[in-house]
Amino acid sequence: MSIIINNLNKSYNNQIILENLSLQINSGSIFGLLGANGAGKTTLVSILNQLIKKDSGNIEIYGFNLEKNSNEIKNISSYIPQTYAFYPNLTSYENLEFFGALYGLKGEKLKQQINYCIEVTSLQKFVNKKAFTYSGGVKRRLNIAIGLLNSPKIIYFDEPTVGIDPQSRKYILEMIKNLNKTEDTTIVYTSHYMEEIEFLCDEIAILDNKKIILQDTKENLTQMKSTISIQTENQTIEIDISNSYNSFSDTIIKLKNENEKIVNINFADKNLENMFLSITKKELRD
Repeated sequence: MSIIINNLNKSYNNQIILENLSLQINSGSIFGLLGANGAGKTTLVSILNQLIKKDSGNIEIYGFNLEKNSNEIKNISSYIPQTYAFYPNLTSYENLEFFGALYGLKGEKLKQQINYCIEVTSLQKFVNKKAFTYSGGVKRRLNIAIGLLNSPKIIYFDEPTVGIDPQSRKYILEMIKNLNKTEDTTIVYTSHYMEEIEFLCDEIAILDNKKIILQDTKENLTQMKSTISIQTENQTIEIDISNSYNSFSDTIIKLKNENEKIVNINFADKNLENMFLSITKKELRD
């Protein structure tokens, strides 16, 4: 396991944000952390990256205790935040030089690592241009490039595609998949975009009501519930057909015998959004 969390608690101003949260993440996986705004995703990721302190609980990352082995964890971890984390008046190369030096890189090793990060994120055209001139997509790629400087074993992506064009978004998602595959990097990915989680992740946890309410593989979660909605002139009937279509057939026969006119039949998609709404019993919150 790359991450083991037991009974994690965190409060702000007497408001409970995370309560007895427990979670395990496999090494080398792409792990999706799914939850509405305010569910505590960013708080959890911030605690794992030692940006804020937990109130109580135990956390181990690659066998290191979060409190006892702080430096060891920092050396193998990288956090790529929602906000831009670079200097806008510096070029890509200058930003990478600066942050690489903070990681203790120098000389030929620093140069090699900068070139690697530029190549992975396709920043070749922008190395000598100041960052404030970049589009949103290029700025996101620079954020990621900086996060790769220390060759992390685990990378936390917190909403990395917010506010960018579809082409940049597609490129970043493919890049994350490739990083996981070629470098065996553990990825923890938080997003509001259900389709991103569904495209990227091997395993998914749903964070709601201050704790993890469900954790499973993507395949198992998306197959949890399958429904058909039958709308008549007088009512809407939801039918669970997970095990058999017999209930659907019986309902159609029953409605016909009762002279109920069927207006519409909707076969629900087995996708992550339907699963999320079904499990949390609520609409997505802004």
